[in-house]
Amino acid sequence: MKRFMAFLLLCMAVAISGRAQQTAAPQRTERQAGAQPTGAQASAPKADADAPATKEEVEAYLAVTHSKELATKMMAAMVKPMHEMVHEQYLKNKDKLPPDFEARMNQQMDDMLKNMPFDEMMEAMVPSYQKHFTKGDMEALVTFYSSATGQKILNEMPAIVAEGMQSMMPIMQKYTSDLQKQLQQQVAEMLQQASPQAGKKPAPTAN
Repeated sequence: MKRFMAFLLLCMAVAISGRAQQTAAPQRTERQAGAQPTGAQASAPKADADAPATKEEVEAYLAVTHSKELATKMMAAMVKPMHEMVHEQYLKNKDKLPPDFEARMNQQMDDMLKNMPFDEMMEAMVPSYQKHFTKGDMEALVTFYSSATGQKILNEMPAIVAEGMQSMMPIMQKYTSDLQKQLQQQVAEMLQQASPQAGKKPAPTAN
């Protein structure tokens, strides 16, 4: 369960980060669509803008977007809905679980979030940004996230993620419950079909 929740939170953070970056991308497109110099005068700046982003430029982007702080806030915002999920699981299965199940699970999740290696995670992402973004892209992204709108997105995103997670949890729980029932039914049907075959005696052979 702990590994599943960590994977889920990471996927959500990456997806949300990607959506925010797409918001900034049109700024560069609009700027490129405007009046541009022609000939040799334009070739050098354009070539530079289209070059892969440097490590320093990616780190500048991660700094202006407060990526580490945002990831920390996102994880902190998840604590309440995750605790509520554990509580619901305990109520459903308390006759099968130890009395300290809820406290132990909450402590494990809290420790997991607190000890998340954010610095290493940010560093590991740099090559991917360099692969997919140019110098011009990084310039546009830094410009956008330095603006009031960009900063508002960063400030509000943790609350949006937490509220969205809380709203999605019943849907996810119902889906996984239905899926589990379907799997159990299929297994039961397969076992039932195999049972007559196993009970058959081999036909006698003629001497």
